[in-house]
Amino acid sequence: MSIFFVISCIIQAGSGFLVDRIGARPILFTGVGLLALAALIYSQSNSYLMFALGAVVAGCGNGIFHPVDYTLINHKVSPPNLPYAYSMHGVTGYLGWAAAPAFMVGIAQLSDWRIAFISAAVLEVLILLILWLNRSYLIDNVKERHENSHADARATNSGVAPEGTFAFLKLKAVWLCWIFFFFSMASTSSLQSFSPSALFKIYALPVNVGNYFLTLLALGSAVGVLVGGYLAAKFYTPERIVSSFLSITIIVCLLLGTGFIPLEIIPVVFCTLGFGYGVVAPSRDLLVKQATPKGVAGRVYGIVYSGIDLGAAVGPFIFGFFMDDGLPKALFFGVALFQLMIIPTVFKVSSSAKRTV
Repeated sequence: MSIFFVISCIIQAGSGFLVDRIGARPILFTGVGLLALAALIYSQSNSYLMFALGAVVAGCGNGIFHPVDYTLINHKVSPPNLPYAYSMHGVTGYLGWAAAPAFMVGIAQLSDWRIAFISAAVLEVLILLILWLNRSYLIDNVKERHENSHADARATNSGVAPEGTFAFLKLKAVWLCWIFFFFSMASTSSLQSFSPSALFKIYALPVNVGNYFLTLLALGSAVGVLVGGYLAAKFYTPERIVSSFLSITIIVCLLLGTGFIPLEIIPVVFCTLGFGYGVVAPSRDLLVKQATPKGVAGRVYGIVYSGIDLGAAVGPFIFGFFMDDGLPKALFFGVALFQLMIIPTVFKVSSSAKRTV
């Protein structure tokens, strides 16, 4: 998994440049094809080295999605409807995360794990076929995006708009968004990795029950994303929505860390935690959109969303030390601290984006 996330982080940062250069569609087809290939490699693995190779190929396939997805969404969807598009994009992602274990484990129980991976490869091929049959809907006008980028550069005298391939890296808002995604995913992945064990040590809840709470976390997130899309479209104040609901998740994590929450309401607590995370997502994506200069969406999204993969790799690594040292409460307190660190970046991104506009 570490190999997967590190490779995905690197590819995600680089694939955005390709999206801006040749368009989103060929990169999308390549990524889905690589995921099908990775599943086949996994299915035929007979050594750790082959599993590692599968992780490298899977990371390459996974790394293309955010630059591709958000470039297409921003190009195809009108600005008033963007929050709803981000919301549906997030909901299908959460549903996919929830369905994948049931799909793989169910097939593995009926046959074996190799057949499960082959089935995953077949599913990826079917997805690629569907995308190919609907390829006319997946075209983004690269020439138009380049013209927009040059027009922005000519219209500004302050040097804010990017003039070269890498000039966007000078934008403060880009790195603030990266920090946002890094700490957000570090906290989420840490909860997914260790909260069942932490609940067992703090509240004496069986680990299998803790895993059930992770399902509630995902379901709460899915509902929250739907509500978050409506709020983002209705009020169009993403920084206030993000900071308000992050404050709720911070309070919930702190309460979990005290060890004083009655066992009966812990399921409600995890639903609330997931709901807060979900509501934040569309407004978060809208903030990135506001901070992105015209014509360079692919490379900005590639760099910014690479923070997700790096956070997913680093967060569990850090909190693993606390769990090994018998400090399960540090998980919830640390996650709360990570989320608290996000809030100032939200307002800075918002103010930077407004100055750019």
